[in-house]
Amino acid sequence: MGDSREVVVTGGGTGIGYAVAAQFAKAGDRVTITGRREQVLAEAATRLGARHVAFDAADPAAVQAALADLPERVDVLINNAGGNTDRDGRPAPEPGDLAALADGWLANYTANVITTVLVTAALRDRLAEGARVVTIGSIAAKAGSGSYGAAKAALEAWNVDLARQLGPAGGSANIVAPGVIRDTEFFKGTVTEEWIRGRTDAAFNRRAGQPEEVADLIFFLAGTGAGHITGQVVHINGGAHQAR
Repeated sequence: MGDSREVVVTGGGTGIGYAVAAQFAKAGDRVTITGRREQVLAEAATRLGARHVAFDAADPAAVQAALADLPERVDVLINNAGGNTDRDGRPAPEPGDLAALADGWLANYTANVITTVLVTAALRDRLAEGARVVTIGSIAAKAGSGSYGAAKAALEAWNVDLARQLGPAGGSANIVAPGVIRDTEFFKGTVTEEWIRGRTDAAFNRRAGQPEEVADLIFFLAGTGAGHITGQVVHINGGAHQAR
């Protein structure tokens, strides 16, 4: 892949995505961050010394249009865009309201699965030989969290197919599944410190993670030395989930 790589980070304006972009930029890679909020992206890109392309990754036409501004070759793709749409102020459906229930499940599937699938498919022919694709999953895929956990579990199945496709050209595809991570916009003020403690107490080190720790893991998986790690779900949660 050479010393300087072309790196695309979706949802790169804040939180984990920003920390990931910062890690690659610090290493001298050429970084492009994407997201829906033009101003947030522009300000982040200025701080990072990166490029930015604003578009809605859930909109096929918007993804298609964005291709003109995205790199012609992609060495590393980080699929970070997503989140739990149940935390967007959406009221819980009333018992028996199947239409609202369906809307809620579709919202999380669209935000987490469709965005990832569309961007990856759009860039598939631009992925370089030996490309690395890392997608942000969640401990919720194993621990359960309604439609959000189900969406992240769907990404794990999709990742296996992608890894199989990229393998012959030396590429890899992995899921990084964080537990509770502080200093992001994920929870959007919807949880209490008591709720956080209830989750972090399950970790062996009794604390939440930091975006930079997730970024360190992703940076490793994107490196040449991690080429034989593919089709995997790599957990980062202080031991809150133990793979068996």
